Formats: sequence, structure tokens, C-alpha cells
Amino acid sequence: MGLVAQLSRFVAIGALSALVDFGVYHGLLALGLWPTAAKAVSFILGTTTAYLLNRRFTFANASGNSRFAGFVLLYGTTFAINVGMNALMLAVLPEMSLRTSLAWLIAQGTATVINFVMLRTVVFRDTSPS
Repeated sequence: MGLVAQLSRFVAIGALSALVDFGVYHGLLALGLWPTAAKAVSFILGTTTAYLLNRRFTFANASGNSRFAGFVLLYGTTFAINVGMNALMLAVLPEMSLRTSLAWLIAQGTATVINFVMLRTVVFRDTSPS
């Protein structure tokens, strides 16, 4: 599958996974959970959704035994970046009505760019003969 097709599927799956993440995040905040804990839980649920769907529909031709290990390493890293960026943005953004959503968006955008590049080039690289 070419880059444009992969990127298109990745974006569509990412949008769905982001909805899971965003919905869980705001739901947990509404229940009074500490923002960093809410972001951690929402990230894990959104990421699991993204991984399962991308494995099936975006990077289906990829092979290799290191996929799961690569996934764990990548998402462990992006977990720290995502949750850390969200906490940083909550600390530096001024008080405003959309502050929490803006912090989430910045954290999500940062992690999404890292995820696509690393999923395509490391975790799900296509090792089949051309």
C-alpha cells in the first residue's frame, strides 16, 4: 500500500481513536478524576483502538516478529510525551473555556505525528519482497 493510502487510513482510524480518547478524557474529568490520570487512561484506550485498527487496515502487509515489542516501545514513549505535553499545556495555557480541550489537542497532535512515522518505518514496515 502506498504512502497516500496508508496516510488516509491512518487519519481516518486516528480520528476514530481520537474520539475515544477525547470522550474518555472528558468523561473522566467530569467524574472528578485528576487530569493527568484521566489523560493516561484515555490515551491507553485510544491507543489500543488505534493499534488494533491500524494493524488490520493500515499496515496489514507488514510482517516481522518485533511488531508487538516495537508497539510497546513506541506507545510507551508516546504515552509519556502525550501525558507530559497535556500536563505542560495545562500548566502554561491561560485560564479559558477551552483550555482543557486545547491542551488535549496539542498533546494528541504531537503524539500522532510521532506515531505515524514510527508505525510506518519501524513497527509495521513492509518487509515483503517488491
